[in-house]
Amino acid sequence: MSKTIAVIRGDGIGPEIMAATLKVLDALDCGFDYEFVEAGMVALEKQSDLLPKATLESIAKHGVALKGPLTTPIGKGFSSLNVALRRHFDLYANVRPAISFPGTQARYENIDIITVRENTEGAYLQEGQLVSQDGEIAQSLVRNTRHGASRIVRHAFELAVRKNRKKVTAVHKANIIKTASGLFLDVAREVAKEYPQIAFNEMIVDNTCMQLVMNPWQFDVIVTTNLFGDILSDLCAGLVGGLGLAPGANIGKDAAIFEAVHGSAPDIAGKNLADPCALLLAAAEMLDHLGMVEKGTRIRSAIRATLEARDRVTPDLGGSGTTETFADALVERLRT
Repeated sequence: MSKTIAVIRGDGIGPEIMAATLKVLDALDCGFDYEFVEAGMVALEKQSDLLPKATLESIAKHGVALKGPLTTPIGKGFSSLNVALRRHFDLYANVRPAISFPGTQARYENIDIITVRENTEGAYLQEGQLVSQDGEIAQSLVRNTRHGASRIVRHAFELAVRKNRKKVTAVHKANIIKTASGLFLDVAREVAKEYPQIAFNEMIVDNTCMQLVMNPWQFDVIVTTNLFGDILSDLCAGLVGGLGLAPGANIGKDAAIFEAVHGSAPDIAGKNLADPCALLLAAAEMLDHLGMVEKGTRIRSAIRATLEARDRVTPDLGGSGTTETFADALVERLRT
């Protein structure tokens, strides 16, 4: 039985890393059909719209999308495309694994942390932002809800159960932000009682940053609010070698979008030099989401073996290969 995936190639290096990723998925015989749709600068040039209606309709119809990096134009009047997609589809859970792979420039080994970030409320609301007429005062609203906190914490615990994780850490700033962060912490404590098989602890966000640098192996699953999750997930990516190895999953009730979280890297676009690992790992997360866990595991294993052998990998990973040869090396391993 086939499954259709909405595919957004993206801007810059997006088409190159997407081609590599789809080649690997096809080698796994996943039974996917692809509906290619546009967003970002490509869509703006062709359709005069950064996020065309047809793209939104395709994602809604198929329920799953694989997305390359998008460029949001700089300047007033252009809001983040990623934020727009999350809000449109209520993709409340942003899941960011940070896993060590061989052959990288990471300063740590054996890291395996999943950050689960609330994706739709918190400090990133457009509502309530204003600047005084004299330009001297700027303010914004931070709003967390019991509903939002409950569903993101529960998502983290359900993920921990599904992936055989042992501990969930709720990260907060309730000692100072006693209202918005306090509500999140109260809800996290309540939900944690429903999962006695999973260890639960809580940690203030500034201490979490320090502990991630000093002893990252103490963490398993981190769950937190929007702003803190945005920061901590990039910190965790730094532990394993950077955003080039950082996949992202944006999950809601009716739709899910899987993406490479790095930028579109226009300086190397078209040169066949881009590292496709982040998007490949996002595709592995997509396979997990669709119940194809064994195939997702095979992608991760092939990446690990290819990086360890430095077999046709891209220059950022110490090789002299290309985006295309990297994909070819993965395909060969998947077919043996």
